[in-house]
Amino acid sequence: MAIAFVTMGIGVNARTSFSLLFPPILDEFGWSRGTVAATFSVGFIVSTVLTPFIGAMMDKVGPRVVLPLGGLLASMGLIFSTFAYEPWHFFITLGALVVGGSVFMSYFGHTLFIPNWFDRRRGLAMGIAFAGAGVGAIIIFPWMQHAIETSGWRYACIIIAIVMILVLVPINILFQRHHPRNLGLEVDGGKIADESVGKIRQKNIDSRIVNRDWVETEWTVVKAMCTSNFWWLVIAFATALYVWYAVQVHQTRYLLDIGISREGAALALGLVGITGVGGQIIVGALSDRFGREVAWTLALLGFLMTYVCLFLLRSYPSDWLMYVMVGLQGFIGYGLAAVFGSVPAELFSGKNYGKIFGFIGAFSNTGAAIGPWATGIFFDISGNYELAFIVAMILCSISIFAMWMAGPRTIILVMGQARTAMD
Repeated sequence: MAIAFVTMGIGVNARTSFSLLFPPILDEFGWSRGTVAATFSVGFIVSTVLTPFIGAMMDKVGPRVVLPLGGLLASMGLIFSTFAYEPWHFFITLGALVVGGSVFMSYFGHTLFIPNWFDRRRGLAMGIAFAGAGVGAIIIFPWMQHAIETSGWRYACIIIAIVMILVLVPINILFQRHHPRNLGLEVDGGKIADESVGKIRQKNIDSRIVNRDWVETEWTVVKAMCTSNFWWLVIAFATALYVWYAVQVHQTRYLLDIGISREGAALALGLVGITGVGGQIIVGALSDRFGREVAWTLALLGFLMTYVCLFLLRSYPSDWLMYVMVGLQGFIGYGLAAVFGSVPAELFSGKNYGKIFGFIGAFSNTGAAIGPWATGIFFDISGNYELAFIVAMILCSISIFAMWMAGPRTIILVMGQARTAMD
């Protein structure tokens, strides 16, 4: 768990830092926002192509190979970006290599194996692991903004790359594991040799199963894709990733446009990350108590209200409203990551889970790819972000509906739901 926490803190923020690189690249080269934002979208298009292969790789060789490979690719992208002077150079470096490489070690990469370790409190466990991204943000982003202002964005990219090579890559090679059985342990702890531990765990699972035929199915990619649950989950994830990355990429530039200082805009991005620590842990724990659908609804309402605040900030620019926006985005919206990491494993667990989630991720990443690019295009066409924000709010509602239709509660209950049913 500690290795995942550190990896998320560095790996995810190497990608998220594009929001801080966005303004100086715009200023230096004078390209349109749609063109520069397309860098992020190109990266997620690459991710879409890669995710099925990453899932298969995880099933075959595990995180000790997959995560360091992502770290090396992202590091190369950051270093090579310092030599870029054409849009397509950034598409390859900050896009394909950094954003594409980060998928190996970010939420997607960790969702491929962390659920193997936890069952009863899976949502909380995922929230704690993913909270590393928030802790990393509050450390990295203020430093990075200062480095950009004093030494330039190229210097900042090189330093982040060095940290990834010297920290992220070796700790995952040395200490990461795919399954608890690699250490002689059961899921949720306890030695494999202890038969009582296994019996208690099986009894716990049996008490929560709603659809036994589904749970006992040996899922393959083809079987999973023949279910409506698979496609509703894809819709829920794709729309959520659209709204998440649209605001993540454009937030800093938008705050600067409405009069927030560069320091304040960088602080806001960092505060979103640190409040996201609480959001992912709290919403993850709530999902273990009240169900994944309820927690997902709460998280997407947090993003919806984030866009409402951004909409209002144009007419009423103020620090307090910016901090409300930050709180809604981090404390509530970022909680969706814990649910994102839990639901696929509960619907399609088994020996082919990595491959199945790879295809879920591939389809879902279209939302992450389209969100930043479409938001930039909306701005280039209208000269403001109003239409983009309205579209994002509509997609929040669609994502909520789709998660309820995916219906993890109709397959297996979380611990809190099972206890309530027994009472």
